[in-house]
Amino acid sequence: MKKIIVFVMVLGLSSCAELSQIVNNLPVSTQNISNLDIANGLKAALNEGVSDQVSKLTKERGFYNNDLVRIALPEDLQKIDAAMRKYGLSDLADKGLIALNATAEDAVKTATPIFVDAIKNMSFTDARNILMGDNKAATTYLNQTTNQKLYASFSPVIKKSFDKVGAADIWNTIITKYNQIPFVNKVNPDLTDYVTTQALDGVYTMIAVEEQKIRTDISERSSTLLKRVFALQDNK
Repeated sequence: MKKIIVFVMVLGLSSCAELSQIVNNLPVSTQNISNLDIANGLKAALNEGVSDQVSKLTKERGFYNNDLVRIALPEDLQKIDAAMRKYGLSDLADKGLIALNATAEDAVKTATPIFVDAIKNMSFTDARNILMGDNKAATTYLNQTTNQKLYASFSPVIKKSFDKVGAADIWNTIITKYNQIPFVNKVNPDLTDYVTTQALDGVYTMIAVEEQKIRTDISERSSTLLKRVFALQDNK
């Protein structure tokens, strides 16, 4: 008797799973979707994506441990890095790279309000054009509307963060040691500008990842409104 009950329960669960899959695969109606629906749906998707991806980048080693956005060294610093490792200073070189990425994490914490403001001010026309655009249309829109504000917000934070995370001392030591090597061309790169630009690129890269997901994966559309709105894109 117990075996029969277990079998029936398993069969029921299996049927529920299959039924859920069938429901999820049913076509979503795109009739009677207003411009307001489109704008609200797109804004909800962007706010959710920005919140999710920006929060990941602000965590400890959020940049350094992410292959997509890890801040590599500029050309001048690559020469320094190679020289440090050649002369047995690999640990110091590693610390320098980690510290460089750590400064970006602090700056990105200031990004969310700027993105939220850009999303809030999106027009109906902007929303429809983004929805029916290519798979990076939303990322492109945010880049165009937030880049200057984000740079202005990131730069002073990164400059301050160089001292906070110890990056300034580490890189002063690295550059001083490098410049003492005979016959090398001395360097003094603008690390604040470089890291600011790289941090911006990292943020937009991760937003693009989130946009790609919601455009191509129906399961990422977490509400009926999102499903209806992005069904318009699917059917274009």
